[in-house]
Amino acid sequence: MSTRGKLGQTPSQTVGPYFAYGLTPSQYGYDFASIVTPCMAGPEVEGTHIHIAGCVFDGAEKPVNDAMIELWQADATGRYPDTDGVNSRFTGFGRCGTNADGGFFFDTIKPGIARPDDAPFINVTVMMRGLLLHAFTRIYFSDEVKANTHDPILALVPAGRRSTLIADHHAAGKYRFDIHMQGPQETVFFDL
Repeated sequence: MSTRGKLGQTPSQTVGPYFAYGLTPSQYGYDFASIVTPCMAGPEVEGTHIHIAGCVFDGAEKPVNDAMIELWQADATGRYPDTDGVNSRFTGFGRCGTNADGGFFFDTIKPGIARPDDAPFINVTVMMRGLLLHAFTRIYFSDEVKANTHDPILALVPAGRRSTLIADHHAAGKYRFDIHMQGPQETVFFDL
């Protein structure tokens, strides 16, 4: 008797540390290049170039040294790459594994506004050991106060928790964005 078609869905598997080998190999010292890197925008890409750095922390505020962060964003005009063949030099996608201190970084451009009333933002996916499903969040920017006030998604987040989604602008073109997986400073994650 065939069981084909009679089995239900299986649960997601934990990402585990093995993903580093295939998805972020150069960061862990493997001798082949990563397909996607944290350097999302070279000098030829139009827009304001920015550097985002941060750390991933677990519930005990200890750095997570084997997480993987992915960013996906619009270009400087607010268009996502590969829509209408615009800005083909910018992929809008980057990936970085955390280092021994839980740190990560991305070199990209500041995104434009994708839809009316949106503030500039970057989509973030977090994968790490122990997570059965990816965690999704966003990066907004502290120097976009007026736009952040009107953003419909940010407005859904309780006022006391919005700061967990906002990257601090601390120098020309440099932002700090830490991700707290649990605890009193837990980053807001979205159920997608």
